Amino acid sequence: MNVLVLGAAGMLGPHVVRALEAKHKLRLTDIGESPETEHEYLRVDAGDLDQVITAAKGMDAIVNLSVLRHDPQLAFDVSARGCYNVMRAAVEHGISRVINTGPHFTITGPSYELFDHGIAADVPSQSGTGLYALTKSLGQEICRVFTEVHEISVVTLLFYNFREADDHSADGQDFTPYSVSWQDAANAFSAALETDPATLPSRCEVFLILADLPHGKFSNEKAKRLLGWQPADSLGQFWKKSGAC
Repeated sequence: MNVLVLGAAGMLGPHVVRALEAKHKLRLTDIGESPETEHEYLRVDAGDLDQVITAAKGMDAIVNLSVLRHDPQLAFDVSARGCYNVMRAAVEHGISRVINTGPHFTITGPSYELFDHGIAADVPSQSGTGLYALTKSLGQEICRVFTEVHEISVVTLLFYNFREADDHSADGQDFTPYSVSWQDAANAFSAALETDPATLPSRCEVFLILADLPHGKFSNEKAKRLLGWQPADSLGQFWKKSGAC
């Protein structure tokens, strides 16, 4: 499969590239100079419609990893308008598969996270008031609307905190109840690309991607059931604590 990866030089991008490159032909893009890579690379601003449409030519799927958080205009251009551009490019080139990304709080925002337990991917969206959450949430809604009128399947993978599987630098310290290893996160993209869209409940589905953490505050059951994704890393070193002296 020919796969366009937007935002490939970001934090998650290199891990996703390693997870996909054995089975797919990749075209990588980002706003900066090309990183060291054997894959085709284009400089693309996800907020520029013409650039995204040009980059998507000849592709079978689009993976959107692009994000900017620090500036209101740039955050809107990349996180919200960027999703519009991705979907317009998919329509232009007849691309039927898009994998979008975002933070978990675009769906399960503060009103869930602070008070609830067993939070799943299909709860009513509640993004809160933060710039990052609002712009990403708007982008996800744009994707959903496109799937209602076009034959495009969008899988949205939601993340928050990433950890190295063998990192023991903070053993026994508290950490966010929404964490996953970099490798497990990257493998979710492989699972999403290999899943037949016809097997999903709708053309726009959201999945929570996190490790099997013991408190059960968030649920990754939907990703396991529908994508066949399984986290290999428990990150247990971060939640096991030694007894008091």
